Amino acid sequence: MFAGALVSAALFVADPALADDKSECAADIAMIQSEIAKAPAEPVLAKLRKALKVAEREQKEGEFDECLDAVGDARRALK
Repeated sequence: MFAGALVSAALFVADPALADDKSECAADIAMIQSEIAKAPAEPVLAKLRKALKVAEREQKEGEFDECLDAVGDARRALK
């Protein structure tokens, strides 16, 4: 019983962070799409497309932390 309460408490505490990651993921996907629309050089464009594909897949799967990892790849490609 104690373990179940502990798990429930952990999920409750993690929920706000999950919502933040979810909204950040969506905003960052829009940023990647915007950068692709600017038609960057081919090497950068290829990295952005790959990052976008991964980010969108992870967003659909609800893996928002992994979405943000893909966004990080996109940001590095833009530097």
